[in-house]
Amino acid sequence: MIDDSAFTGDALRKRDSAATKQAILDAARTVFTRSGYDAAGMREIAGLAGVDPRLIGRYFGSKEQLFTQVVEDAYTDHLMLTPEANAETARALLADPTAARADGMILTLRSASNERAATIMRDSLERNFQRALADELVGPDAAARAALLVAICTGVQFMRNVLHSSELVGGDTDTLAGYLRAALDAIATAPPAPAGQ
Repeated sequence: MIDDSAFTGDALRKRDSAATKQAILDAARTVFTRSGYDAAGMREIAGLAGVDPRLIGRYFGSKEQLFTQVVEDAYTDHLMLTPEANAETARALLADPTAARADGMILTLRSASNERAATIMRDSLERNFQRALADELVGPDAAARAALLVAICTGVQFMRNVLHSSELVGGDTDTLAGYLRAALDAIATAPPAPAGQ
């Protein structure tokens, strides 16, 4: 267990390691979301967390490793995209966004220009969501179909939660959810076998 009291600069405020680590992660998510990977500074993160910058290195090793953990946390809120779940998923995508989902999208957009950050984000998404979704899909080309489903959902989230498309924000949710469900089902449902097979 790391003794944080030597790093806080405030003898009256001592944190246990779990609380300190979480404070750093919360601050890092805020800073990476606001500034993107390239512009985020470790001193800014430490200041927001209320810790000495050396603690970030002690807990996470590097800015890249800290970003990796932030991405893992930001990408945990997944919607299932199988035919059985698509009605609920379509409604959730068109409902008011949770702060976590909107933050994850903004974090992605502001960090994607950095090649290493883009690789970290793609790896997390593919490993934690896309592959699990592919395992749930029946039929051929499950991995490619899973990638298409993720792309459709990402596009809807971007248009609705970031650009605030007037049709997606102000439209009839029931009608839009029906169209979106049909699009998701078209990809999630196994295609029929070609004639003669």
